[in-house]
Amino acid sequence: MTTPLFRETPYAREATARVIRVAEDGALVVDASVFYPAGGGQPGDSGTLRWEDGEAAIADTRKEGATEVALIPAEGAATPPPGTEVTMILDWDRRHRHMRVHTALHLLSVVIPLPVTGGAIGAEKGRLDFDMPEAPEDKQALEDALNALIARDLSVSERWITDDEMATNMDLVKTMSVAPPTGQGRVRLVRIGTRDEQVDLQPCGGTHVASTAEIGPVRLGKIEKKGKQNRRVSLFLA
Repeated sequence: MTTPLFRETPYAREATARVIRVAEDGALVVDASVFYPAGGGQPGDSGTLRWEDGEAAIADTRKEGATEVALIPAEGAATPPPGTEVTMILDWDRRHRHMRVHTALHLLSVVIPLPVTGGAIGAEKGRLDFDMPEAPEDKQALEDALNALIARDLSVSERWITDDEMATNMDLVKTMSVAPPTGQGRVRLVRIGTRDEQVDLQPCGGTHVASTAEIGPVRLGKIEKKGKQNRRVSLFLA
């Protein structure tokens, strides 16, 4: 099992771990990870891995089974053997941009309160696909509303509920294409705003900024038609 440091301390830029084993393709399974594994539309983290007599670039990170995380070295990089203690150094600028975009997309789902059919997160932009038969009449009004929420400097926090509680609160799930991450006995909910003044609450396993003001201004791109009822809304960091 890998301790998810990326979730417990999302602002940590480096941490130590031990290599548990090496997968068949050379990926390094570690006992703790500050690198986020790709999932839920958020890319896997990249950075650098160092040990006593070596260093390797980490090109990507993935989930390994249900409870482990594997670091994927860059092609041709030397790797340490199992049992080696390593220092993980995160490409923080890239990760922080993912956090900003991810939190902004949660707010986008507030401004556009329609079922979400897909989504993706990048370092410069993100997008959500909505079950939206008709395009919005005023895209600028949506952008203004989104930036107004961001500027409120709303706190972003988490709480956990059991799988059974999740099953009786499926109205919290906004994504039609991605089921909440159940099977571990509990589900993480990400809240924007306070309990008394809540703006959004939904299940999510990704990384987020601590407050919405950290996102900074965003702009909406072209709203694209994707099928009979689906429309794609992209947002860009300023």
